[in-house]
Amino acid sequence: MKLISDIPAEFKNTAAIFIALGDEHRQRILLAFEKGEKLNILQIVSTTTLSRTAVTHHLKVLHAAHVLDSTKIGKEVHFWINRNTVVDAMQGVLTYIKNET
Repeated sequence: MKLISDIPAEFKNTAAIFIALGDEHRQRILLAFEKGEKLNILQIVSTTTLSRTAVTHHLKVLHAAHVLDSTKIGKEVHFWINRNTVVDAMQGVLTYIKNET
């Protein structure tokens, strides 16, 4: 067994992503998106049994972890999955695991 004093480079910035993806409600929110689709809060709320307040909270967590990106168009905020960030994080962890075994 080795002493781990530093997080491997492949794991950098993954904790927030794994925390964000670890919640079933946030997983369901992500599943509401079609490939390349942008959704506003009302559209996302309509896909779940959660309140708008709860969806807003989950969107903030996903956005803070860079799982979702957003842009404001008029008064509406549109969200989309930041696929590159999620794929890069997962790939980094997989690469580390494959190289260590």
